[in-house]
Amino acid sequence: MSHDRRDARQMNTGTACHTTGAAATGRAGRYAIPSRKPIEYVTSLTVIAALGLSIYLIKISKALSYLTADPKACINCHVMNTQYATWQHSSHARSATCIDCHLPTGDAVAKYLAKARDGWNHATAFTLGTYRQRITISADGAARVQTNCMSCHARLAMLLRDNSDSYHDFHGIADSDDIRCWTCHRDVPHGLVRGLSATPYNLGVRELQ
Repeated sequence: MSHDRRDARQMNTGTACHTTGAAATGRAGRYAIPSRKPIEYVTSLTVIAALGLSIYLIKISKALSYLTADPKACINCHVMNTQYATWQHSSHARSATCIDCHLPTGDAVAKYLAKARDGWNHATAFTLGTYRQRITISADGAARVQTNCMSCHARLAMLLRDNSDSYHDFHGIADSDDIRCWTCHRDVPHGLVRGLSATPYNLGVRELQ
């Protein structure tokens, strides 16, 4: 009889332990921490947001257009409308684009380095509003344009150089290094009036037929 009661108590104890263990397991499963940590979710969302923002900025700024030779890429910023309009009405519009004059030719590395440098300077000036009504070319940009002028008009430049004593009057110019093609050809190709508010053909940009 005593043996039966002891066996019954052991069975009850075993059942209780089993029940308690099962309940504990159930609670642990219900409140278990997910295998993926919150920091991983935050990182994933941040990467997706950054990627989406980058794509949006590339699209809205027309950034890919700067990898082309299309002159209209230069008027993504409306400040350059005067330069585009005056070029468009010049003789150079038939044979030369912006990059033909303003970027190094024959060296792809130098070309894109200059383009990146100019792009940074322009974006900074236009964003911060530090440009003036009369935008002037930098010394580095002027040297590039002069080199391209001499390259494109090589035969004419050689003829002018050979006959400079007879046909060119450089009176008043102290240093020959200051002489540029546009020292004489002042209206090529952007005209004589260079102010943002006074340049002709500057009320919007239209494609000429």
